[in-house]
Amino acid sequence: MSARSTRRPQMTLDDFEALERGAPETVTLEFIAGKLEVKPVPDGDHGAIFMWLLRQCMQQRPELDLHPEQGLVVEHYRAGRARPDGVLAPVAHFAGQGEWADPTGALMVVEVTSHDADTDRHDRWEKRDGYAAVDIPVYLLIDRQSCTVAVHSDPSGGSYRESPSFPYGETVKIPDPVGITLRTEALKDYAA
Repeated sequence: MSARSTRRPQMTLDDFEALERGAPETVTLEFIAGKLEVKPVPDGDHGAIFMWLLRQCMQQRPELDLHPEQGLVVEHYRAGRARPDGVLAPVAHFAGQGEWADPTGALMVVEVTSHDADTDRHDRWEKRDGYAAVDIPVYLLIDRQSCTVAVHSDPSGGSYRESPSFPYGETVKIPDPVGITLRTEALKDYAA
């Protein structure tokens, strides 16, 4: 058992949800690996990257929606709460599920890194592990610091077995069940 899984959480899940409900609209809170996380407010380049990806998904898979900031119940024993930058799922999949949806049926989660000190731990490790733990088929990480696109896929036993990374400019094939191809040349315009 890893050190992360044996640590005591900072608070209970009920306490987190009460705190999150009372947070101002300008603050996005997550509960990852038993810790309260404050998600940075996205900048203009972050938003432009998300819109680029949204257009790619809509053009290639119009029967799917890329939901921005959809809250998901994640991690072992459903003890975490995350708001990925995007969740790819069938049209209207999350209708009626409320603020923290069951991740079952989500095909892909997306994170675009922010320029903050916690990005390495938060997006590259803890969230990745949380998404794998609930068997989300694909975790797409658009990493603005390293100018790469990482495609984590084939979850098994709480981790992703495949994790190739591609520099901006390469063509990136997202495996099934997503089945789209990203031409990432445009991402160079938003390099850090």
